[in-house]
Amino acid sequence: MDITIHDLEELSPSLRRTWQEVMDDSPEYANPFLSPQFAVAIARHRRGARVAVLRENGDPVGFFPHQRGAFGVGRAIGLGLSDCQALVHRPGVGWDARELLRACGLSVFEFDHLVEEQKSFARYVTGTFASPVIDLEEHGSGYVDWLRERSPRHTKTTLAKERRLRRDTGEVRLVLDERDPRILRTLMRWKSAQYRRTGRMDRFARPWIVDLVNDLSEVRDEHFTGLLTALYAGDRPVAVHFGPRSRTVLAGWFTAYDPEFRRYSPGLIMHLRMVEAAGRDGVTLVDMGRGGGEYKDWLKTRELRVGEGFVTRPRPVAAAYRLWRRPVRGLRNTVLAHPVLRKPADRLLKTAGAVRTSGLPGAAERHGRPSGGSG
Repeated sequence: MDITIHDLEELSPSLRRTWQEVMDDSPEYANPFLSPQFAVAIARHRRGARVAVLRENGDPVGFFPHQRGAFGVGRAIGLGLSDCQALVHRPGVGWDARELLRACGLSVFEFDHLVEEQKSFARYVTGTFASPVIDLEEHGSGYVDWLRERSPRHTKTTLAKERRLRRDTGEVRLVLDERDPRILRTLMRWKSAQYRRTGRMDRFARPWIVDLVNDLSEVRDEHFTGLLTALYAGDRPVAVHFGPRSRTVLAGWFTAYDPEFRRYSPGLIMHLRMVEAAGRDGVTLVDMGRGGGEYKDWLKTRELRVGEGFVTRPRPVAAAYRLWRRPVRGLRNTVLAHPVLRKPADRLLKTAGAVRTSGLPGAAERHGRPSGGSG
């Protein structure tokens, strides 16, 4: 196995095409977060983004995008934003994980949404987690009928709220591929307010994330699209989603709604209609990303498994990094996995968010960055 390292922004057109062909040949790598377009976009805004190209007999057979930091600390490309990570390779290709790190100049490689198929990384996985998906290849145009049978109460309630929204505001319509940049800024503003209200880190307070999302929203490629979807009630957007899609996979990413319409559950209505519209447009799988949530439990048809962990070489920096990061991940996973812990943590975060935002008129406008440009 011959391994060469390339700057992502300087990757040749022929290697980008081959990378895409490898994705097309392997359905488990069809997720848009594994695409060269996403990796190149990350490289424009974060230093140290590289791709290792694996060759057999001179032919490229695998692509390993990663970010290299100080002291050889490596991370999956877009770690913290990407909901799918892997070494994208042709069927039957294997590799030695430590030899791969040596070729990349890495002492450690951290991942948190690793595709389950990555057998060469299996011994380094410290935990696996459910990643809910909606399989439209199996359910197709009968998805809503399937939901009615599986979850009649939730489905009936959501459809009733959609009728009430139509009655109270006028026409309810979904635009699957919305091109108006003002709607993207609206999503960022709503999402920033939600992050602060719930005590979470405001991702859109980070200029590089705003710029990344803006860049991806302009990509219209045969293999990758930054898809902005909006649900309108009358002339007003009431819920918006932005996420990347490949030919066949739509990835859930950033979703927010207008709090004035919360009694209608516009986010649930939008997800339901977005899945239907995406299915008609060629999407066969909607990946909602690792983690639970009532709306995911309602909408999912099955689950994938993703792994987190650290590939390490026998280097002091690798041991130190793992000792530092693993307890943080373990604590977070323990809280998320147990409702008895998660609910008080959520309440604490929301209380902190309320204190942070109370008495600050215009806080959403000042910090939401709507004019400056994970879910």
